[in-house]
Amino acid sequence: MRHCLDTMGRDRFAYTLAPSFGHGFYSRKRKEYSYTLFSLQSKSVTCTAFRVSSQTEMNVEPWASSRDKAAADHTPSSEEHPDKLCLDSFWSEVENIQQGSTDSDLDSSRRDSKHSEEGEQEEQWLQDAGLSTLIGEGDEDVDKVVLLSTLTRTQAAAVQRRLESYTCSLRKRNKPAPRDVRDIFTSPVAQTALSESHYGEEQAQQHTMESVDKAPLAAISVDPQQTGTPREEVFITDVAYCEQAAIHLKQTRLPQNGSCRRRDDGTLPKVICPQGRLGVTRIQDLSQQDMKKVRQLALIDMTALCDLLELEVKRYKTCKRKIPESALFGVPLAVLLENDQKIKAGITIPLFLHALLSFLERKGVDSEGILRVSGSQTRIKLLQQKLETTFYSGGFIWDEVSPNDAAALLKKFIRELPSPLLTAEHLNTFSAVRDVSELKQKLHMLNLLVLLLPEPNRNTLKALLDFLSKIVSRERRNRMNLWAVSTIMAPNLFLHKAIPSRLTEGVEKGQAERAADIMRLLIRYQDLLWRIPNFLMSQVRKLNENSSRRYQFYDKRIKNLLRKIHTDSRDKQDKNSSEPCRTVKIQVGDVLSGSMEVRLNVSSRASDLLAQFHQDLCRSDNSKGQLRRNGSLSYPDCAIYEVGGNIGEHCLDPDTHLLDLYNSNPSGEWVIRLKPAASRGL
Repeated sequence: MRHCLDTMGRDRFAYTLAPSFGHGFYSRKRKEYSYTLFSLQSKSVTCTAFRVSSQTEMNVEPWASSRDKAAADHTPSSEEHPDKLCLDSFWSEVENIQQGSTDSDLDSSRRDSKHSEEGEQEEQWLQDAGLSTLIGEGDEDVDKVVLLSTLTRTQAAAVQRRLESYTCSLRKRNKPAPRDVRDIFTSPVAQTALSESHYGEEQAQQHTMESVDKAPLAAISVDPQQTGTPREEVFITDVAYCEQAAIHLKQTRLPQNGSCRRRDDGTLPKVICPQGRLGVTRIQDLSQQDMKKVRQLALIDMTALCDLLELEVKRYKTCKRKIPESALFGVPLAVLLENDQKIKAGITIPLFLHALLSFLERKGVDSEGILRVSGSQTRIKLLQQKLETTFYSGGFIWDEVSPNDAAALLKKFIRELPSPLLTAEHLNTFSAVRDVSELKQKLHMLNLLVLLLPEPNRNTLKALLDFLSKIVSRERRNRMNLWAVSTIMAPNLFLHKAIPSRLTEGVEKGQAERAADIMRLLIRYQDLLWRIPNFLMSQVRKLNENSSRRYQFYDKRIKNLLRKIHTDSRDKQDKNSSEPCRTVKIQVGDVLSGSMEVRLNVSSRASDLLAQFHQDLCRSDNSKGQLRRNGSLSYPDCAIYEVGGNIGEHCLDPDTHLLDLYNSNPSGEWVIRLKPAASRGL
């Protein structure tokens, strides 16, 4: 179906946007509007059925979440594509952003953000990936082995390409390279480590390709036109995302055996994520030390994935700038959060944002056209000035604010951050996700990008997405479906005065739809994207193990010792025949401290251990539970933590199989203690 805009509509969108929004966008009037409906959602010809080699028992958890599923039950067919009103809202939001930015703001922002010089990007990348020792003056084979032995073959190839690019840039600037890339990847010790670390990878890929050849397409992805049921996609996290992309590329070159690609109708499928026996690991479950390693490995995997998908992403860097005198708007997110933590310790998002979102959840989620209906610009400026002067003193009265004005303040707060919420370094990579055709590869990219965000940005983004998801779940009342919310919020996240963007290079409907599609994925699959993939957890454990066994690399029998490191997991399977006994430490503040013995078997889970702990606490004479109104006792919210061994600190998922955890990390300790205040929602 084709739609046409009337003359008023043409005049409305024919304005000039600032050059910083990308290559003369809107420098000419729109003359033609192509409204041919098409979707950039992934074509689900995913012919892969990955076999998990390490764990056999799997639990299946569907994504989206329950609240998204409830909203999807009554979502009209218009959700398949954005309607004309959604697209108009997108361009109106872009216009509001442009009108709210003065020329002086744009000039100063462009000065504060710039491309990295030639060679600087590679050097910064190696530092961010924890590989700066590869370009250092020293020649520590041990350090190289520890780093390289954790990488898959595709990841190691991406590192090698960055080193070669860095070396070439130094030669162009007539600077001697610190060492030749061939010296790094061809030393005997490094070659031994790489060959041994790739042994298990090649075995897993061989099993995977065999299963792909044998599995029919219907077993991987279900066509709703044939079955009448919602389409489903399997999201595998046990195999590195770049390796999955490499397998998919090989698969696309194979004969299709008469199978045809399913037409993409624009609807989002239910994503099924198999859950391994070690449970689910979320971002907040790991210590900062381990999360640093997760981010380094995620950067390597994302770079390898971009190389395979032929995505050329330019990273920007922001220079230090003077912090404005304002207390709320335009303040760097990390600075604002640091100041607020002095007022209330343990918070994860700024106090102002928390208060604003809380008010909108009470008063705004049921308001018709929330986010779309703009508030008065004059009134919003007055509210901003009043917030700056009275918020921290407690003199600001939220009940006097209309929901539409509060929503405008939310968008203004995000837009006026000195650097993008998605960061200057990764904003263009987020935008590049629109150029990926396969849904699972889009989710792979977004999952890695979320892990790469600094903690304040990641927590703020999650709070925002939680709120937007609540708006979508009230679609019947507020008339805002997933497409409507996505098209309105996309410009506020993906356009920033300091970073040129490609999202608005054209005037076609497809540009708005592509930008909104990324936002739509973030909202719908946010809980999945905030997980740490199993393959990254395995690499972190391997990295910690190799770091603690550095002395073994100097042994003459290095090959046998390295092989032993990588075959430990296979040998440990024999321990399932016995029932080892484990001592669990208890550190629950002033409630209880001590230890307890637990005997492990193949069905023992973390939830069972916590239930046993609560039973012991009930029988304890010195228990200090709080009395509820119904007369029952309420005990502190505790969790089991895995500490030491091949992990720093890891909060266990209740579905974790303890015997498998013991085999995975036999030298680690288990401790029962209170969850952090932020995890308890305080």
